[in-house]
Amino acid sequence: MLSDEELLRYSRQILLKQVDVAGQLRLKNSKVLIVGLGGLGSPVALYLAAAGVGELYLADFDTLDLSNLQRQIVHDSSALGTLKVQSAQTRLQGLNPHIGVHTISAKLDEQNLPALLQSVDLVLDCTDNFTIRGQLNKACFAANKVLVSGAAIRSEGQISVYDPANAHSPCYHCVFGDGAEEGLTCSEAGVLGPLVGLIGSLQALEAMKILAGFGEPLVGRLLLVDALSSRFRELKVRRDPQCAVCGERHA
Repeated sequence: MLSDEELLRYSRQILLKQVDVAGQLRLKNSKVLIVGLGGLGSPVALYLAAAGVGELYLADFDTLDLSNLQRQIVHDSSALGTLKVQSAQTRLQGLNPHIGVHTISAKLDEQNLPALLQSVDLVLDCTDNFTIRGQLNKACFAANKVLVSGAAIRSEGQISVYDPANAHSPCYHCVFGDGAEEGLTCSEAGVLGPLVGLIGSLQALEAMKILAGFGEPLVGRLLLVDALSSRFRELKVRRDPQCAVCGERHA
């Protein structure tokens, strides 16, 4: 049940017929894994905490550097040199004491991901590393967990939702294969702060839609954002029947 304080705290979204008390309860009873507490993970964590998602699992092994503060808004200057998960946990618990916040400061890989995914309902990929993206995709597909994946670099961003339970949904590997990325990170190529804020906010919105059960998630669609021209473009993406990750299950 929702307490009187929670009803007041979440009243503006409970007023929406798409959410209502039933949707808010679904958010409260949800558990979400956020991988990466940088530019994307910051708005994701803040908005999901504020929205009342019951338990957040924060995964990041990095420490906070001064150059991060231009875009990683869940942190502040007082946390420089500390683990990002610790900094974010303090901020989120201060923002909403009604939720649980758990931290994972170890690197995630194919060995520890399966057990971790058993504890959550949905995963948000907020990383900038193609290797972990691939590992997350494989683990989410094997565990039948929805993956909300966002990316941003320089002045361009993208977001999509991959749902293993949907036979028509591609997985991340269907769309991007084994990767032909440049291997550049934000520290090498640069990125606009508001752009990662925009993509991260969209990731949080997609997660809320899926968890609370409203709207039309970005399944089978890749949303591209060009920050320089303020243009959005949507591409339809289809499942690859020969995909090395998901092709066999739906054959």
